[in-house]
Amino acid sequence: MKYQILKIREYAGLKEEAAQWFHSKWKIPAEAYLESMDQCLKNEEVVPQWYVAIEGDRIVGGLGVIENDFHDRKDLTPNVCAVYVEEEYRCRGIAGKLLDFVCRDMKEKGIDTLYLLTDHDSFYERYGWEFLCMVQGDGEPGLSRMYMHR
Repeated sequence: MKYQILKIREYAGLKEEAAQWFHSKWKIPAEAYLESMDQCLKNEEVVPQWYVAIEGDRIVGGLGVIENDFHDRKDLTPNVCAVYVEEEYRCRGIAGKLLDFVCRDMKEKGIDTLYLLTDHDSFYERYGWEFLCMVQGDGEPGLSRMYMHR
């Protein structure tokens, strides 16, 4: 079966399921995702935005765009966050398609540069992201890698 990428702002009916799905992956309270998705649905601001990859009726991947992904560099905004693909769906290019989709969608909204905080190295470079600097995650003892995409 083929997956499709959907924008939560165009598929409000997915909001509850998507919030629970992101919560199950990142352990951030589902209410925080719901609040952010409600802001997205108001369409007043460009950020936040949320996206899911769906196969059949199952969410198999997703990501969001928020102002700050819990780090000390408040000037590096907006941030792609919560990037996740279900384990059995990995290595199929879904993460790359999601990243490409979000970059194009945000560019259409006038945002040319996106930032991304991660502990991965070499993964995001495959999709055109460039290492920018190390940043301090909120409440984290070590530093994490900050990437940018233009």
